Amino acid sequence: MSTVMEDATAFRAEALRIGGEKRRTARAIDVRNPFTGQRVGTAPMAGVDEVRRAFDIAQAYGPTLSRYERSAIMNRAAALLRQRTDEASTLITSESGLSKKDSVYEIGRVADVLNFGANEALRDDGQVFSCDLTPHGKKRKVITTREPLLGVITAITPFNHPMNQVAHKVVPAVATNNRMVLKPSEKVPLSAYYFADLLYEAGLPPEMLQVVTGDPREIADELITNRHVDLVTFTGGVPIGKYIAAKAGYRRIVLELGGNDPLIVMDDADLDKASDLAVQGSYKNSGQRCTAVKRMLVHEKVAAAFTERVVAKTRAWTFGDPMDPANEMGTVIDEAAACRFQQVVDEAVAQGARLLVGNRRDGALYAPTVLDRVRPEMTVVREETFGPVSPIITFATIDEAIAISNGTAFGLSSGICTNRLDDATRFARELKVGTVNLWEVPGYRIELTPFGGIKDSGLGYKEGVQEAIKSFTTCKTFTLPW
Repeated sequence: MSTVMEDATAFRAEALRIGGEKRRTARAIDVRNPFTGQRVGTAPMAGVDEVRRAFDIAQAYGPTLSRYERSAIMNRAAALLRQRTDEASTLITSESGLSKKDSVYEIGRVADVLNFGANEALRDDGQVFSCDLTPHGKKRKVITTREPLLGVITAITPFNHPMNQVAHKVVPAVATNNRMVLKPSEKVPLSAYYFADLLYEAGLPPEMLQVVTGDPREIADELITNRHVDLVTFTGGVPIGKYIAAKAGYRRIVLELGGNDPLIVMDDADLDKASDLAVQGSYKNSGQRCTAVKRMLVHEKVAAAFTERVVAKTRAWTFGDPMDPANEMGTVIDEAAACRFQQVVDEAVAQGARLLVGNRRDGALYAPTVLDRVRPEMTVVREETFGPVSPIITFATIDEAIAISNGTAFGLSSGICTNRLDDATRFARELKVGTVNLWEVPGYRIELTPFGGIKDSGLGYKEGVQEAIKSFTTCKTFTLPW
């Protein structure tokens, strides 16, 4: 695996296949398996000069792909990826520690993004307006079209979905004939190179997508402020997102930041179904999702019975070697993250929370963990705990549930468990989040639908293939006599 990924993916993609140019940097990033510690491969450590070169190449290129050609490229890439599910998912698991079950599921999602992008590339994105609608109108038509940006898109992606986060940046750019410079997380760069290679193989001109990897402390400012950058799209943590917002100046920014998503369980809920959602929402992807269940808000009348079910299902949640197909969960991204989870859980227990199961760590392997008697001011629920931790908070009334849910800096998503339509509609109206899912985990969506949050979860702009296409284009109007 190591030799294949070094030579066939990292340096082959770094060469860009432009005019036969073969560029390699003397510096490299070692990518290590979080479970075994073994080296999976290497990626080039680009400096500022390499980043500038990538932007110059992108800006100088004028994409000419027709809608049909863009659609065909993405459909071919999706077909290739589905054929290589085992290979691609093994790469994700090797560099991220996610379970093989989770990485196989991720590959399916990536292929979906490609297919949705292919469909959207064929869709006519214009509108027609008649102008003789008022006494002041004329017999004219206004026709709108969407055009690619004049400059280059910078995309910066996180570690938690190593290929799907990349796909959600790249696919809308390809669908709209834009040029992109992508910087994936230095913790999981190989999946991004794999995805780029797949698109090149499917026919994408490499000038339209260049992957640069390196130390963000060295190259981040260039990625944000390069003179060719028209838009910065970023998924990741709040501090970095706010830094980008302050640094970007007169450029578009799309920020998909953190979450502190509740699963709210009312007293009429089916507790077996609700507890299934609770554990799946907490532990899938090792809990490393901005839309994972970060807080369980449970009506006091059913809290004991619900907690009993969650504990039993947590004990049954298999975890360990990520490559073992029997395991539901692998590691978190690294040992430092696991130590952080252990720390905030220990702090909560010291402040009066009760540890019911878990909080065991072995390197980057962290056991699924359940706490009850949690209070909203505790760090474990006030801040985003980006791992497999299930804190349970009780409430007495729907007013209290809404207040607790809205009482953090985040506003991404939520899940609701109730059969009462009046309660469900009230949650839909009053929760200060981007998404409310009834009888589903907070993270539910399909790759096409709008996704994003408010407050510290984002500026209200949405991702998802259709919404990203809007962000990645400019609207031009043309009027004519009619």
